[in-house]
Amino acid sequence: MRGAWRAWLYTLLCVVIAVCVAALSTRFGFTTDWSADARASITPQSQSLLRQLKGPLEITAYARPGDVRAKTRLLVDRYQRFKHDIHVKFVDPDADPVATQDADITADGELVLAWHGHTQHVAQLNERDFSDALARLARGGTQLVAFITGDGERDAGGKAAADLGVFVQRLAARGVRALPLNVAEAAEVPRNAHLVVLASPQAALLPTSVQKLRDYVADGGNLLWLTEPGSDDLGLAPLAQALGIKRLPGQLYDAQSAATTGDARMLVATHYPPQAITDGFDINAVFPRVAALAEVADPQWRAQPLLQSSARSWDQTTPVTGAQPAFDPNSSELKGPLTFGYALTRLSPSPARNQQRVVVVGGGGFLSNAYIGDAGNLALGERLFDWLLGDDALASVPQAAPDTVLKPTRTQLGALTFGYLVALPIVLILIGLAISRRRRRR
Repeated sequence: MRGAWRAWLYTLLCVVIAVCVAALSTRFGFTTDWSADARASITPQSQSLLRQLKGPLEITAYARPGDVRAKTRLLVDRYQRFKHDIHVKFVDPDADPVATQDADITADGELVLAWHGHTQHVAQLNERDFSDALARLARGGTQLVAFITGDGERDAGGKAAADLGVFVQRLAARGVRALPLNVAEAAEVPRNAHLVVLASPQAALLPTSVQKLRDYVADGGNLLWLTEPGSDDLGLAPLAQALGIKRLPGQLYDAQSAATTGDARMLVATHYPPQAITDGFDINAVFPRVAALAEVADPQWRAQPLLQSSARSWDQTTPVTGAQPAFDPNSSELKGPLTFGYALTRLSPSPARNQQRVVVVGGGGFLSNAYIGDAGNLALGERLFDWLLGDDALASVPQAAPDTVLKPTRTQLGALTFGYLVALPIVLILIGLAISRRRRRR
């Protein structure tokens, strides 16, 4: 009798423990990420963005009941693990069309993020778009970028192959507003511009225009200068001198890239020098027609190589006559690796900024409409602008996790098949027979 009471007491105790554990699990959650490099969690950059947003973040999801809401909860839960004061509210567009229209909702599942009086919309339920919206909230406003015009530069809103329209549209989604600036007509570079872009001018700039750009840099303004091979200095030598960077004559050719692209003039960047812009960035980028750059000793600037050609590259300074161009060791050509992109920093002369930043690249074609979709060009361009605008914590491009697909060898596949189809059933049968035999003995 005592044994029966003990069994009942033990059973009751197990039930009480199970009920307590279930109750606690509804209030306290624990999640661990075993994926490679914790890729099932948000990136460290996204986590850094959350730390910048002090105070509650309100999210209103305009989604009909169903799969979209479930997907929204999964995405938001990944962020709530690192910021517990994220609050989500769902609105059914069919049940409340007035509120949906007032919020300017255009798609089912669209999110509206509100923080300290600022709002941002998220139309695509993925980490990149969500973190981009967080970055715009952290900025507190739109970043103004002035694109120099009037001298044959790449058009920021153009649709031609050489223009930058596609890339600028992407920047607009990240809270960047592009403004055309004819520096010859303007009295000066606007002081409210967060960045000035000089993208591949084709005609010589007026000396007064160059002086305005020099004054802008001297006052602490950030600059992105995309130069091109084969052109003269276009009157920009004073600006290059002020930055301590010069463009080498000729054009870069790369035999290693030619094996991939079929054109030695089409450089493929596969490795990047250690630098904040490319930290953790391991996506190839394609650069059509670039010129090598060189650093001129200048104590005012700290110049860091940003982009480099391979060891099989060279600076072609003479006209190419053969079908297969090759490096001539008896000529004055320079052998690679050669730098064709620099990142410059110094203590800003402007009291409004801590650090002044400039990037000079020996070719602007990688951001053009024709090439922005190739390899990692878009991702690299976004990183350039993020760094120049001071957004060091923006989310990087999520990369594919290496553990999402199993590729077992034939031996491993055979072992798995034998284990699951033969060994495991035999083990279960033996366990069942052992239990049955033990009960019979009783």
